[in-house]
Amino acid sequence: MARITTIKTVTLGGSRGNKMILNAFDLKGKIAIVTGCDTGLGQGMALGLAQAGCDIVGVNIVEPTDTIAKVEAIGRQFLSLKADVSKVDTLPGLVDQAVSRFGRVDILVNNAGIIRREDAINFSEKDWDDVMNINIKSVFFMSQAVAKQFIAQGQGGKIINIASMLSYQGGIRVPSYTASKSGVMGITRLLANEWASQGINVNAIAPGYMATNNTTALRADEDRNAAILERIPAGRWGVPDDMMGPAVFLASAASDYINGYTIAVDGGWLAR
Repeated sequence: MARITTIKTVTLGGSRGNKMILNAFDLKGKIAIVTGCDTGLGQGMALGLAQAGCDIVGVNIVEPTDTIAKVEAIGRQFLSLKADVSKVDTLPGLVDQAVSRFGRVDILVNNAGIIRREDAINFSEKDWDDVMNINIKSVFFMSQAVAKQFIAQGQGGKIINIASMLSYQGGIRVPSYTASKSGVMGITRLLANEWASQGINVNAIAPGYMATNNTTALRADEDRNAAILERIPAGRWGVPDDMMGPAVFLASAASDYINGYTIAVDGGWLAR
């Protein structure tokens, strides 16, 4: 006898349907760990998650005073943990501290990262190792620690890695950054393959040229700035607020059937 599968469908038309889909983006009561959220893109994503209802656990090497104030002004709680995420033996303890404070963890944003610029012919082992340890090694082991907590909780969870345009392109004078961000895209797929059956969604965001501390020198160079803007269809540099929507989407139930994908937030750069 043929097996018959019944698929339940939900109509989203009308005001009631609109309310239902908007509820899928609601993160009220969720706990999000965000690494590297003292400034820039990490701060933008932390604020976006807080606006959607999350309490935030920030992991930084400095006290994120400005981010704390802004999250608390939204009415959400902020737990500040000072740590160097390249020291992977400390990462499970960070998760334990988050659980001790809030009782659970629902979301991880692996944002902490650094960049070193030098011609490949002169690039040092230290600049290689420093970048790789933070940008890809810590991403894997932080994800591992949080996934263990997700599995123990038995309700799945969301992991959002921060990739880059250089996950797709080679770039110049940033060999370890290019290697690490290419690795972020690969490990995002691998972890999605292994953990989707546990209800854990692993995806990534690839920012384009963003107006942050890392790009101050580029924006100050009139020729480079003009060349970059000419290539961006949107005609502007991105800003931290541009990361809010994608982060909330990937952290929410609205993205429950998205696994192992990297969303470019680049003003159209990769489309050129």
